[in-house]
Amino acid sequence: MPGTLKEHISPFISYLKFEKRFSQHTIIAYEGDLNDFYLFLLKEFDGVPFTHIDYQHVRSWLADLKGHELTSKSINRKISTLKSFFKFHIKTGNLQANPMAKIVSPKTSRRLPVFIKEDDLSTLKTSVTTATEDWKSLNAKMLISLFYATGMRLSELIRLKERQVDFSRRQVKVLGKGNKERSIPLHQDVLAAIQDYMALKRKEFAAPEEELLVTEKGKKMYPKYAYLLVKQVLAEIPTLDKKSPHVLRHTFATHLVNHGAELNAVKELLGHASLAATQVYTHNTIEKLKEVYKNAHPKA
Repeated sequence: MPGTLKEHISPFISYLKFEKRFSQHTIIAYEGDLNDFYLFLLKEFDGVPFTHIDYQHVRSWLADLKGHELTSKSINRKISTLKSFFKFHIKTGNLQANPMAKIVSPKTSRRLPVFIKEDDLSTLKTSVTTATEDWKSLNAKMLISLFYATGMRLSELIRLKERQVDFSRRQVKVLGKGNKERSIPLHQDVLAAIQDYMALKRKEFAAPEEELLVTEKGKKMYPKYAYLLVKQVLAEIPTLDKKSPHVLRHTFATHLVNHGAELNAVKELLGHASLAATQVYTHNTIEKLKEVYKNAHPKA
């Protein structure tokens, strides 16, 4: 199948969409990376026939990205895009040699996750329980409670439907990345709060949305609405460097690990594809051990 790289993007995107069932956000990122690479080839090499692309073209692009001060993390994501793209076309017979064979990903320094210390949880609890009970305050309370109780991603929580909450089994079924489903246990207090919220929805709105969380207008919640509400509440904790819903996901995982939860169990609760992504949450446990050692060992 001759032609330029541009002509080969569409079938790959269809594969991601319909076979891999990637999220829209991920698909947009992949397509953007490939279009950027195509434009680079067009500008620097007057376009290259698809079957003539080799590792030197890829290296030139990566060097250009580094010259524009892109982080190693961002560059690695683009490398991952190209690897998936060329692997797909080798599998479908459009390519014989893989241009990524000699490409080495740059090392990245893993940033430790920002989380709320257990001593600061009381501040968070006070903030959401003392707020006036208008619909927006109620939503802030539900968002904080559910994020901390489940470790869900923002995208997972805002599209969570009422039917996914199983009150008899005390759990919630979450549809994560790649449409993978996982079950997360729920505390009775959280289940009671959800029941109260659903009852208020039916009282307030004639035809409530099937999504669990809605805005004060009764419409399904959207990412920016949830993000700003959570940010507003987390602003009450001055020690936090970052204030976003993902901080609560990190807090959920870190507190579980600190209290002895097995890493594999935390991996399943978070919906991580590999254990490597979950291991970052062991950092605080190690720090706590160092502190215990320092305070208790005679030779420390």
